[in-house]
Amino acid sequence: MLIIPAIDLKDGHCVRLKQGEMEGATVFSDDPAAMARLWVESGARRLHLVDLDGAFAGKPRNEEAIKAVIKAVGDSIPVQLGGGIRDLDTIERYLDDGVSYVIIGTAAVKTPGFLHDACYAFPGHVLVALDARDGKVAVEGWSKMTGHDVIDLAKKFQDYGVEAIIYTDIGRDGMLTGVNTEATVELAKALTVPVIASGGVGTLDDVRALCAVQGEGIMGAITGRAIYQGTMDFAAAQRLADELSPPPALEA
Repeated sequence: MLIIPAIDLKDGHCVRLKQGEMEGATVFSDDPAAMARLWVESGARRLHLVDLDGAFAGKPRNEEAIKAVIKAVGDSIPVQLGGGIRDLDTIERYLDDGVSYVIIGTAAVKTPGFLHDACYAFPGHVLVALDARDGKVAVEGWSKMTGHDVIDLAKKFQDYGVEAIIYTDIGRDGMLTGVNTEATVELAKALTVPVIASGGVGTLDDVRALCAVQGEGIMGAITGRAIYQGTMDFAAAQRLADELSPPPALEA
């Protein structure tokens, strides 16, 4: 089980939002690259970057900060990036910069043909982020609810060839109220690609809860506000996850 630190970028700073609202952003660092190094030194094996300005603008807005993070971590761990990715040229540029996985969110829902093309053009490098409340998908920074069922859409995108689904319960993200384990497991059971949990990972108990059900297809959990505010020690969380989910024994 991977515990994945989130670095959300706004105006070049590392911030966290509450309930997806830009006006409520809390700045945690003016140096995202230094923050990335801190998480790597603390045992992170993957980083989750989000260009928040890009997500709202529909095109990249924090490329310099992203490049700085990539340079800071080098080839040590993979980096997944979302926010404002709406065309194949942007994907190609980010992958050339050293991003390991691009995350497509709103564009996957609104223009599924783009997602299909992206999976075809860049196999193995495309993740989809599905944000939902009460089983229905939200888009455009959670500002608009759709009538799409999250499981139905995830199955469709799985068929396109995505590497994994990042599932966020937007009723819990940034609230430190715990993971919606039941909904996450329900989604994971319906899919053959892995699910990365997001939204509400705030304590070691949340890590324990996810590790208990990782066999259903949950490969990791993204955490943000908790590790910045100190309600959860990241290094301790990853160590706990490793203890509760040891790697499979090698066959003789």
